[in-house]
Amino acid sequence: MTSPASSASSLVIACGALAHEITSLKRMSGWDHLVVTCLPASLHNRPEQIAIKVKQKIDESRDKYRSIFVAYADCGTGGMLDSVLEKEGIERLPGAHCYEFFMGSDQFAKCSDREPGTFYLTDFLAQHFERLIMVELGIRDHPELLEMYFSNYTKLIYLSQSDTPRFLAMARAAADTLGLEFEHVVTGYGELRVGLSAFASDCVVS
Repeated sequence: MTSPASSASSLVIACGALAHEITSLKRMSGWDHLVVTCLPASLHNRPEQIAIKVKQKIDESRDKYRSIFVAYADCGTGGMLDSVLEKEGIERLPGAHCYEFFMGSDQFAKCSDREPGTFYLTDFLAQHFERLIMVELGIRDHPELLEMYFSNYTKLIYLSQSDTPRFLAMARAAADTLGLEFEHVVTGYGELRVGLSAFASDCVVS
């Protein structure tokens, strides 16, 4: 998802798993000066590549936009993404992953302490659970991997960004597939909205 480059525009380099939410926020908020480009959501299964791919996108885009923001959390990079962004002078979304910034850092910390064996889904992951979890992690071809991957989990919490019954049904089905207790928490856009709003406002001021 990209828009034409312009020196008057600012760029958001985003995870593909956030494409729908960022597009919706951009439209609702009138952020016409923001251009959004997304990297594949499947990078989350190869987190060691996220910082590399983000750096490549920054290098390609640096001279085309007045400012850049990265719509990723750490996302399993172990600080590698922050190392890149610190050198580039670019900010990102807060937290360790999208579950944290959707739920809010304080609420997520309390939830993690209370239920450490929790597997989380967002709207995107509920929709693409079969491909990203069951197929790409090899579980469909090797069912014995299900126990290996999920034996320490006890609950699945679906963090919903929208009120979509179809996504809720998909999340419940995912919990059944994994044999986990199910819980639904409505988060909306959480700190994703806050982070993007701050960047969009800074772009206008600067």
